[in-house]
Amino acid sequence: MSQLEPLIADLALILICAGAMTLLFKGLKQPIVLGYIVAGFLASPNMPYMPSVHDMHGVHLWSEIGVIFLLFALGLEFSFKKILKMGATPIIAAIAIILGMMYIGSLAGHLFGWSDMDCIFLGGMLAMSSTTIIFKAFDDMGLRRKRFAGLVLSVLIIEDILAIVLMVMLSTMSVSKEFEGTQMLTSILQLGFFLVLWFVVGIYLIPLFLRKAKKLMNEETLLITALALCFGMVVFASAVGFSAAFGAFVMGSILSETVEAKKIEHLVSPVKNLFGAIFFVSVGMMVDVALIVEYIVPILCIIAAIMLGHTLISTGAFLISGQTLKTSMRCSFSLTQIGEFAFILATLGTSLHVTSDFLYPIVVAVSVFTTFTTPYMIRLAEPAYNMVARIMPKKWREKMERNATEGEHEPETDEMRQLWRTEFKRYIFILLINSVLCMAIIAIMYYYGVPLLAKILPESWLGVATAIVTLSICSPFLWALMRQGGNSDNVNRLWDEGGNSERIKITAFGLLRIAIGAAFIAYIIGNTMPRSGLLGIFAGIVIIFIIFFSSHLEKRSEKMTRTFTDNLNETDENQ
Repeated sequence: MSQLEPLIADLALILICAGAMTLLFKGLKQPIVLGYIVAGFLASPNMPYMPSVHDMHGVHLWSEIGVIFLLFALGLEFSFKKILKMGATPIIAAIAIILGMMYIGSLAGHLFGWSDMDCIFLGGMLAMSSTTIIFKAFDDMGLRRKRFAGLVLSVLIIEDILAIVLMVMLSTMSVSKEFEGTQMLTSILQLGFFLVLWFVVGIYLIPLFLRKAKKLMNEETLLITALALCFGMVVFASAVGFSAAFGAFVMGSILSETVEAKKIEHLVSPVKNLFGAIFFVSVGMMVDVALIVEYIVPILCIIAAIMLGHTLISTGAFLISGQTLKTSMRCSFSLTQIGEFAFILATLGTSLHVTSDFLYPIVVAVSVFTTFTTPYMIRLAEPAYNMVARIMPKKWREKMERNATEGEHEPETDEMRQLWRTEFKRYIFILLINSVLCMAIIAIMYYYGVPLLAKILPESWLGVATAIVTLSICSPFLWALMRQGGNSDNVNRLWDEGGNSERIKITAFGLLRIAIGAAFIAYIIGNTMPRSGLLGIFAGIVIIFIIFFSSHLEKRSEKMTRTFTDNLNETDENQ
């Protein structure tokens, strides 16, 4: 008889326990995610009276794949464009929540007499709510389409982005034993650069690819193609220093802007459910009753800090950002847990040998407990609001509602100022997008183009060839940097009707754009032909004039911009 691999036997045990528990919890009308956690506890080595898994490494690997699928599905459901439509609310709320919860977590650690690094890491763990757990809870409870759920998921996405910065900051502090602002700023800039690059390139290329291959796409090929794009971005994100789950989310958000988004979401759903179940089961496997008993007092205090801290700080944060009291409370009650990021941060502290051994089991116990309570806290939000509304003075409640309404309908400024605001946003968008694309092209040429050209060209021609190729690829983006939108109807109207102040602003921005384009050209020539001297300066001036006045580049740039805009609005037009 052939020997069954332990990993297959473990998978059988996990699915049997998960199947039984999900049926039980479904029958009891309880969230299925709680059944997964109970199943994990029953199948874990910590439960001596039941068969247990043997290969925990394999289960951990499957759970990581589960996180990738869960974040990929989240990106398909909730795109960057939807976040932008939400306005400033998620950004204000996320920053206030992170800062407030980090302070509460650090304070709690100091009250127990823990070391400074334990306190700082605990604050970071408590600052981030669990995207996967809340997403699953909303899914099970049929709340994903609700407006407050959209706000919560927006905040969670921003938290996930800021979590990367926080990890870099804590890593730097752990190594250097001090705060390194330069490293943090570099991390933020790197994150912003790759986010813009991935989004712009993805929105431009992927819908084009899907349209060209549409005749070849059935359900099987579309599923495999979508998963290939997902895991390709996972590998690329990991290679440049970001988390695998973050890469999956980015690709999901890009695919969400294509007409195939709903079909991909439907096809991925069974795979996501399978590996997502293994992830939540693996969380339940981390429950160790002996460690919970040993650290019961810190665990209960941290749980109380999360429950009270999030309900108060998050409610205040959403109120400040212009939401009603009811919406604010529904959002804040949904955020009362910690999850996968806390595990990642705890592992980071352990691997760097800067946190105590007891911190990880405490965080696991707190995470499991708050995962259990998440669905109940979501349901408790409305009764809690009704109670607060009865107790709160009527004038206070009316003032909160009035502030929220005023925030949604800001008074219009005068027409010229509104026109300038619109054009200013467009200028910033043009500068940001085209600068990132030029930087990406220069980096690709430096790391990949130069070695390739060195194999086929003599050294004396290498610099000139590199400069020509780089400038040729960058030229439509350099034209856009210097000229795109400079002759629009709004700009012409501001010039004709806005007076001297508006003309000065338009002229200043025009000169700034030319200066940025010239800086890119000078950088390319200076790095590829460092000894060119006056000849290089003359060549740079000539190239600036050629690009600036080229009608061919104008047509290419406008065609690329039109394609990008059409792809971005493709889903809106097909609804």
